[in-house]
Amino acid sequence: MAENKYVTLSNAKNSYIRRPKKGDMIAGRSFFVLPGLFILLLSSCNNGVLYQKYVSLPDKVWDVKNPLIFKVEVSDTMNYYNIFVNVRNEDNYTYSNLYLFINITSPAHTTEKDTMECMLADPNTGKWFGRGLGDIWDNKILFKRNVRFPRKGEYLFSYTQAMRTDKLSMIRDAGLSIEKVGAPRN
Repeated sequence: MAENKYVTLSNAKNSYIRRPKKGDMIAGRSFFVLPGLFILLLSSCNNGVLYQKYVSLPDKVWDVKNPLIFKVEVSDTMNYYNIFVNVRNEDNYTYSNLYLFINITSPAHTTEKDTMECMLADPNTGKWFGRGLGDIWDNKILFKRNVRFPRKGEYLFSYTQAMRTDKLSMIRDAGLSIEKVGAPRN
């Protein structure tokens, strides 16, 4: 059966046939090509990112009894990585900083413990750091620079808020990003 090279168009009064124009074929192909290019562009944005995840806090309250856990599968022991703590807070967060207890457990079951102060605003002026959208502020704070993971396997990162209050309000999300050194930063 021969392929129909003509397109039938109709409206309430008439039907007519027109020959396809040269650009019709290109427009039909772009229906498939443009989404493919868009997906390729998005996937290239994460080039060099080993891990990135946020955890939303219920009702924007971080209870000291509920540490946030991030499980990271590491297969590259040759390259160096930067580790970032990500924090999303609301405009009416009471403090200019956030203290965290961070534990990193390796595949060998050894645990490294650290304390980190995340500066979220200038303590003198109250001006928020990071990127803001409406009343939400997003901060990506360097935790460790040039880290090389000594062995392959699952690493557990645990964050516990250490702000001397059991229930810390107006923190929406906290996250972890691990990026290869030299990779473009978001």
